[in-house]
Amino acid sequence: MYAKPNQFDYSRLGLIVAKKVARRAVMRNRVKRLLREMFRINMNQNNQGATGVDWVIRLRRPVTKGDSVSLTGEAKALMLQLLKCQK
Repeated sequence: MYAKPNQFDYSRLGLIVAKKVARRAVMRNRVKRLLREMFRINMNQNNQGATGVDWVIRLRRPVTKGDSVSLTGEAKALMLQLLKCQK
């Protein structure tokens, strides 16, 4: 996960989910949907200092059906850590 401040009043999200991570397009799209929803919820709950940041999430390990819940939890924890580092 990468984060970089931007000049806008809102945050933006970029997702990179390669075929190596999830072979089927259905699974890649599901992972993207889960990460987008986690991003929306996280930005609404933790709006202090989270505005004006570009987020890029790049998956490196293969994802299975059971990993999707742990994936969103891990991404949320990483986002909170990156926000703390920026302050």
